Amino acid sequence: MKGGSIVKSHELYAGFLGLLFLLWWIVLAVRPLDRKDWALENALVVVIVGTLVATRRRFPFSRISYTLLFLFLCLHEVGAHYTYAKVPYDHWLEILTGGRYDHLAALHRNHFDRLAHFSFGLLCAYPIREVFLRVAEARGFWGYYLPLDVTMAFSMVFEILEWVVAQIFGGNLGIAYLGSQGDVWDAQKDMGLACLGAILAMTVTAAINLRLQRDFGREWAESLRVKGRRPLGENVLLRLLTRRKRKTDLSA
Repeated sequence: MKGGSIVKSHELYAGFLGLLFLLWWIVLAVRPLDRKDWALENALVVVIVGTLVATRRRFPFSRISYTLLFLFLCLHEVGAHYTYAKVPYDHWLEILTGGRYDHLAALHRNHFDRLAHFSFGLLCAYPIREVFLRVAEARGFWGYYLPLDVTMAFSMVFEILEWVVAQIFGGNLGIAYLGSQGDVWDAQKDMGLACLGAILAMTVTAAINLRLQRDFGREWAESLRVKGRRPLGENVLLRLLTRRKRKTDLSA
């Protein structure tokens, strides 16, 4: 009974975040700065949210992971509404603090997209870690390195996707979606910030586990121990071919 209550509470929390995001999405879907760019930016959101909904029973994430994904998607919707190159964060700071931030407007570029890429690493590395721990049973060193590695890979794939989309659509839409703002090193900087965010997330996670997990050191050492001393590659291929040949000879 107690376990059922926990599952029910978990489902309600995920549903509550889903409802909040839907309301946020509806608000920011009203009169975006560039409707076509908004549609492109939301294509991946549909895929991500659809995947989370479809796998909610077979693979429910923790509340922490759902919260982190919710925060990232909300941040992304702000960029989709204004286009990443034109988010008026300097104006918002003036409203919140009553001060003037003309120096922000005088910067060479709008840095909201930099924040989004950093947040991708910071907020999405932990949910990716949860997948590795629960599906691949990654432990120790690999439970921290693999989420970092995959976060970097996703960031690289997204930069390539941005380039492809910009090439396909071209014109103002391609420029708005790419969001490079004339910086020839934009892709590298975005990937670097995503990597930095993921490193920070995994460092904090490791620090917490080091503090609370009694067998942290033993698990880390075991994850780095060589389990199979026989080489793979051509050796495995030779064994497989030999085994197949034996089966063929026996069946002949």
